[in-house]
Amino acid sequence: MASTMDYARLREQTMGSGLDEEAVTVNTRALIDKVLARYSGEWTTLRELIQNAADAKATNVTVRFETIPPPTVPAPQTDEPSAQLKHVLLQHTLSRLLVSNNGEAFGENDWTRLKRIAEGNPDETKIGAFGVGFYSVFADCETPFVSSGSQTMAFYWKGNSLFTRRGRLTADQSRSETCFMLDYRNTTSPVPALLSLCQFLSTSLTFVGLESIDLWLDQWNILHLTKKMAPSATLTIPKDVQSKTKEGLMKITSFEYQKAQIDAEWTNVVGWNRTTTAAVTQAVSVGDNGLPGQSLRSFFSRFTSGSTNTTTVAKRVAKEEEVAQRAIAQDLGGTSKATVFLRISTFNVQTFVGKTFAQELERATRKPPPKQTKIAILTSSYDETAASLSTLTGTSSLKATAIFQSVLPAKNGRIFIGFPTAQTTGLLAHISVPSVIPTVERESIDLNARYVRTWNIEMLRVAGIACRIAYIGDLAEIKATLDRNMASVVSSKIQKSGLAAVMPATIHTLRQYTYHESTPSPNVGQIIEEAFWTCNQKTAIDILSTRGVLPSNEVRVASEDLSFVDNLPVVPDELIDGAQGFFEKLQEFGLISEITTSDIKQELERRALDENQLTEFLKWAAAKMNTEALDTSSIQALFHGTVATVNYENARPSQTPVLQLGQIKTFVNAAKIPAELPIPSATIPFRFTKALTFAQLNLFGWDELQIVPWLRYVVECDNASATTEHESLSNSPAYAAQVLPVISRAWDSLSQTSKATVIELLVGRSIIPTKLGMRKPAQAYFTSVKLFDDLPTITNLQNVKEKFLAALGVRKTVQLNVVFDRLMAKSTDPNSNGESKWSHAELIRYLTSVRNDIPTEDISRLRKTPMCPAENGGGRLYRVSELYEPKQELRDLTLPILHWSGPPFRAASPEASFLIALGLKQFPAVNELVDLMVKAASRGDGKLYHSAMTYFIANHVHNKYSSFDMSTIQMPFLPLQGQDLAVLALPHECFAHSKAAVLGFRILRQDLYDHAMKFGVSMHPPIQACANYLVKHPPETHADARVMFSYFAGRLNEIGPSGNLAEVLGEASIVPVYDTPANPKFGAEKDSRVRHTSPRSCFLGNDHTYGEIFDFVDFGQEANLFLLKIGSKNEPSSLELTQMLVREPARLLKTLSAEKYLALLRRLAEATATLKSDKILFKDLKRARCLLACREISSKLPKSKERGELDTDELDDDESTIKEYSLANAESMVLVDDIASYRLFKEKLLTAPQEDVLENFYAALGSPWLSSLVEDNTRMGPLLKDQVVAVKLQKLVLERCRLFLNDHSAEAVRHDTRWLEKNMKVQVTASLTMSRNLRGYNATHTEKRTAALHRETKKDATLFVTAKPDSYEVSRAIMSLLLKRPKQQDYLALETLMESDLRRLRMKGYNVDRILRQQAAEFRVAESERQKHLEEETRRLGEEEKAWKATLAENAMKNVRPNTPAQVPSMPGAFAESPEQALTAQTTSPQRPRKLPFLSNITKHLGFDDGSQASQQRQYMLTGGNSKPKTLEQAPDHPPPSSTNDPRPFRTSQPESVTAPHQLHQNLVSAIQACRSYDSMNLFSKPSTNDIKETPSYCDAKPGRDISFVADSKPGIKVFLSNQLTDKTSFLSANIVALNGFASLLQDCGKVFSISPQTLHIFYDECGSTIAFNSNGSLFCNFRYFLQLHWDKWQAGERKGEVATYWWVSLCHELAHNLVGDHSAEHSYYTESFVMQYFSKMVLMAARYSEASGHGNDGISLTGQTGA
Repeated sequence: MASTMDYARLREQTMGSGLDEEAVTVNTRALIDKVLARYSGEWTTLRELIQNAADAKATNVTVRFETIPPPTVPAPQTDEPSAQLKHVLLQHTLSRLLVSNNGEAFGENDWTRLKRIAEGNPDETKIGAFGVGFYSVFADCETPFVSSGSQTMAFYWKGNSLFTRRGRLTADQSRSETCFMLDYRNTTSPVPALLSLCQFLSTSLTFVGLESIDLWLDQWNILHLTKKMAPSATLTIPKDVQSKTKEGLMKITSFEYQKAQIDAEWTNVVGWNRTTTAAVTQAVSVGDNGLPGQSLRSFFSRFTSGSTNTTTVAKRVAKEEEVAQRAIAQDLGGTSKATVFLRISTFNVQTFVGKTFAQELERATRKPPPKQTKIAILTSSYDETAASLSTLTGTSSLKATAIFQSVLPAKNGRIFIGFPTAQTTGLLAHISVPSVIPTVERESIDLNARYVRTWNIEMLRVAGIACRIAYIGDLAEIKATLDRNMASVVSSKIQKSGLAAVMPATIHTLRQYTYHESTPSPNVGQIIEEAFWTCNQKTAIDILSTRGVLPSNEVRVASEDLSFVDNLPVVPDELIDGAQGFFEKLQEFGLISEITTSDIKQELERRALDENQLTEFLKWAAAKMNTEALDTSSIQALFHGTVATVNYENARPSQTPVLQLGQIKTFVNAAKIPAELPIPSATIPFRFTKALTFAQLNLFGWDELQIVPWLRYVVECDNASATTEHESLSNSPAYAAQVLPVISRAWDSLSQTSKATVIELLVGRSIIPTKLGMRKPAQAYFTSVKLFDDLPTITNLQNVKEKFLAALGVRKTVQLNVVFDRLMAKSTDPNSNGESKWSHAELIRYLTSVRNDIPTEDISRLRKTPMCPAENGGGRLYRVSELYEPKQELRDLTLPILHWSGPPFRAASPEASFLIALGLKQFPAVNELVDLMVKAASRGDGKLYHSAMTYFIANHVHNKYSSFDMSTIQMPFLPLQGQDLAVLALPHECFAHSKAAVLGFRILRQDLYDHAMKFGVSMHPPIQACANYLVKHPPETHADARVMFSYFAGRLNEIGPSGNLAEVLGEASIVPVYDTPANPKFGAEKDSRVRHTSPRSCFLGNDHTYGEIFDFVDFGQEANLFLLKIGSKNEPSSLELTQMLVREPARLLKTLSAEKYLALLRRLAEATATLKSDKILFKDLKRARCLLACREISSKLPKSKERGELDTDELDDDESTIKEYSLANAESMVLVDDIASYRLFKEKLLTAPQEDVLENFYAALGSPWLSSLVEDNTRMGPLLKDQVVAVKLQKLVLERCRLFLNDHSAEAVRHDTRWLEKNMKVQVTASLTMSRNLRGYNATHTEKRTAALHRETKKDATLFVTAKPDSYEVSRAIMSLLLKRPKQQDYLALETLMESDLRRLRMKGYNVDRILRQQAAEFRVAESERQKHLEEETRRLGEEEKAWKATLAENAMKNVRPNTPAQVPSMPGAFAESPEQALTAQTTSPQRPRKLPFLSNITKHLGFDDGSQASQQRQYMLTGGNSKPKTLEQAPDHPPPSSTNDPRPFRTSQPESVTAPHQLHQNLVSAIQACRSYDSMNLFSKPSTNDIKETPSYCDAKPGRDISFVADSKPGIKVFLSNQLTDKTSFLSANIVALNGFASLLQDCGKVFSISPQTLHIFYDECGSTIAFNSNGSLFCNFRYFLQLHWDKWQAGERKGEVATYWWVSLCHELAHNLVGDHSAEHSYYTESFVMQYFSKMVLMAARYSEASGHGNDGISLTGQTGA
């Protein structure tokens, strides 16, 4: 294998072989063309020539285009420059380009390198490295000419080789300049776009050392560019910048700063648009590269202004362009001028490169790496941009935008390697890195090669560091400007005006160094950006802040206005808005942060806040708390050191002017406590918090100042001696009038504890202003108390709630003793005019009038005082709570009634309400009524008992008696049904439903049935109690059971679906059953004995089948529902029947009879699955002798017959046997599945009933099948020599078995005919004797047979037959091979099939066509055998060179074809009826019959000719069209195969001598060696438009093929797909297994020829007829043919040898194309020769395929370009 080959040794062997050596030749023209293809720039030639001028230290370059006028268009007759220029631009074409410079003349080394490709400039300070730049001139010029100093060089071609010739100039011809003359190859090139050319030339001055460039078009000076450089200023590198790169290869040693300006003067024709004005207007658009007609002012405004509305700009620019074009067209010969100002920072870089690294770089670039190099950065400051706006003059000055478009980085800077490349920098600055190593075309930076990549990355890092230094310098200028402004205004702080003055310049600078993604390689910008941000020594960068330019770690970003810390340096909002991207990078790299709480805390601790700042600070803190940016602990930390000064004019005299936020604990709620009242020192004044919500103040950790603490503070101030008179609560009525309303408003919201505290603080103080002065609350009265005039009532106290004053003790009524004393004194006074004392009614009326004002203790006193008489009370006074309302219904109950004098007593009057509040009873309670009823019943007072009962029922709802728990009553008071008042019961001792009496329970009197629930009487007894009674006292009669069970049926929902109660009742013996000795049937109660059984042991109804076995009862529909609920069933279940069957089988059989017993067994058989769930029962069923078995006993037996010679007719006589039934277990009986053996041994066997259901049931219980007990022992005679009978019988059996098995399901079949054909043999023997032994029964039977089956293993079978076998015995012998469980009718059916001929079977409806097809196949096999010897002769022709002459003679005798075949061969699957084939057949067949016995029978010999399309194609290919493919005629949808026609005329001369075999073999080997790998990525042939079906060749590489390489298969064969296939990935994913299978097949076929897998290829097209083709030795095979014809067989493991033969022959055909290109007779001859030469190897491979299955389908994968 390749992996074990020692290629190093082979190389040494090759180098020492001594054979001729050859130099590698190069096609120079092709090489230059390929190099030029790498250049994508528009002005590549000019770029290379200007770069050469810069390397030669030139200061001026002149570019001159010479044109030729058109031959058909005359020149304008006027001398006006505009007309002349228009004519040149529109009509002239280019003829020559002259580029000259005033640099150093070429030296000898320069001339030498000029004519050598890929030998770059060895000077490390020069840009050229690859030595191919000059050859860009060949893009347009065929013969360039160079003149420099006194020498010249001309280039010219000879074929594909380039030659040069040197020349010398005379002294007068010598010039100091170097000139390149390039004559255009094609003189039809128009004049180039002048605007684009001027733009390129202006960019060329950017970094190169040139000072001027001139552009000429014939005699017109189109453009003159001049660059002026100011003296440079060397600056020092900032200390905080790390000037060395990351890997230490480079370091910036110094840098200098330089200003430059570029002046441009151009002819106005540069700005002239050659198209029409309308087209110009339409072409104007807003693009990334600027607007063509945009003014220079608009161009520079990109640096100074924000974004503008795109639509508005586009319209304005279009209008400007239209006006400008009109002006330019009128003055094309005039000139315009413009100037731009630049800033260039140049950095000197020192390199530190190791020796190995330097060698690798020199190998890659042909020059050593420089030890010193430079990097330059080009920018334009804000001031320089403004200066550029005032330099525009001329008609086309607006075109300055386009001319300087690439000079200044308008949208993105570019990397310059002498000239701009396609690579952008990612920032608004151009970077010149001349020492960076570009790709060959100098359009991008090489970041792929190992050492080159490292060098370039380090160079880019240097560029990033240089940008950082340049940025620091720009910020230093801004800082200097600020310092000058501060000095002019004499201020120590920076003013807003000063910041505004430098803000535009700062934004401009920050935007320049804001990095964006670079293109095309984003890595370039990322490397520069990383170096820019990470080169600092400290984590800081200078930035403009409100305190000037400071390091970023001292500046903060303020996301909000923080006026209370105005001394903290923050970034101005205008700067952030103008350079947002720059600040995002600052935060990303951690160089700046937002203001933190620590910053604020430090600023707050430095100074005290004024009142406005304190208010703003609190608002800010509240906002932070709302957004959860700060928590309470953080806020408290800020408050801790914060001090504020309070103005005296806003502060109370008692308050301090200094406020410490750290000591604040509470805040004021002005809605509760007015702001003008005094507050504690730990409370913040309201004016500072009025803009904040309570929730925000709570987040500060402050609590609301509550009433109680504030009142305590007021009281403490009242106690203090320093308190002024007007702030004393006890001495100042006005102050009290302010304080008390505050407490009154909050009184309702105070808790009881707080109220008690308030009362405690105020009740003992003189705080109530009265008309008699300040009084304590208990000494003051409300103004409503007017009973006496000398009482101290409240005065001058507004907005104070009465409830608050009442709580403090202010009285609304006069004390009762005072009232009694004064009124009684008044009534006994002699001056009272004889007025009497008040009655109790009058006293109640007075108290009712002042009810709400009576103190609680007085109300309690009234409740306890006896002051009211009762009716008929005898003058005794009662407490109000001892009396009832004056109602008649209560009088009837003999209750104590209130005596009421005066107006009638009304229940709705205020007096009644007051009395009820004092305890007057409106109705008796339940226990009082019960007590009344019990006493009435004991006295026998039925009327009073009835009145009390009636009152209870009538007022049950109104008096809410339902809320009383009747179960708490301990005295019996309820009447019972059938009892008088002497017998009473408690509610739980009786029940309402009358049917419960059947269970012995007491029943409530039925007139109270509807009111049972009111008394707490249950409708039914507890179900458990009922069940217990039923179990203890089961019914004795059928009638009792009906009534009792019916009662339970009404309470089924209480029993529940399952549970303990149902279990208990179901197992209890509660069902009465009658047994009568004479007639034990249901319903015979008379003269019968009663026994009780459980409900689960009896069944409902009357079953005639099982009625004599089980207990069946019927108590009516309602009672039966109860029994069903607790376990009774309508009929016994399978498990119950089985249990009975196992326990008492004999009784069941005797009771039921045999037929009913069998029916019972059938029922159990149907429930086999259920029985198996009860493993114990099923095991008992197996052991029990409960299964019905049958034994046949012969009633007679002829004595004349000896053992083993029984007459079959006598054995089959049913009338001569008797069936005896008995009970047996499963193991003692057998299942009859062999009727013949059964008839032999039936008297010794107990058999199961021959029913499928019962047999399956018995088998599940363990009964064996009879066939498993019978052992056959066959004794055979000697085998006959003549086995013709065996062959015919085997053929007949296979034929008829196909028909027989066609009617059986796959589940019933044991083996099919394919198995029989492969494994069963038939042999004829002289005699057969069958001895059958019945194992376990000691029974043997011997008989003669004509057919018997013998098997050694499960994979073979031999059918032995006699000379005249009986069809029935043959059927019986082989039936065990065909069906799993054969039946008698199966034997007879197969016998019928074997005894009937095919015609008769077809008449009976059998499908015999398959048998006929099999006969045809056998005929072909016989034909193959007939030609076997002839094929052997043909194959030896290619192997025996020594017998060559004898072979020639033998071939002549056998009419072997000559070296040049007479008949045109055909491709695989060619149509014989094609015109070419038909013509050839007609012209050749009569004269030269062609026979190819070997090739025409290959597939037959291999056994693959089955009539399929594939086999016919293969046969047709090999036979050269002698056989016609039948299938192809009927399958037009399949892809047509190949056919070919030899264009040479047919020759009728004598046969030529054939080529010697060894020579032929050498040709074949050469053809194999000519195969090669198809290494190209694309294979494309222009599709043909001819009709595919008429194409004479189907293996040609020309017709309609457009394919591309997509993947490699695992065997190493490449896969190509049609380019018309849209989704190649999906196709590969769907066909990965098939593709790898096809690849493995082709690899194996190639191994026959020893072909490398790399020479074989797979392709797929969606249409076309190409099966395979040969492309210059690369062999391609069509996957579509394999997929449609072979894949299903291949995947199923069938006929793999046939598939392999098909593609092997196809490879033979294609290999022949390595020797002969067209499809001629010679090609056909070589195809057949390949077949003959390698046929033996192919046979071995085909045999392996036929034996193997699934070869090549496992573990294979595809990998390739599409990612499959």
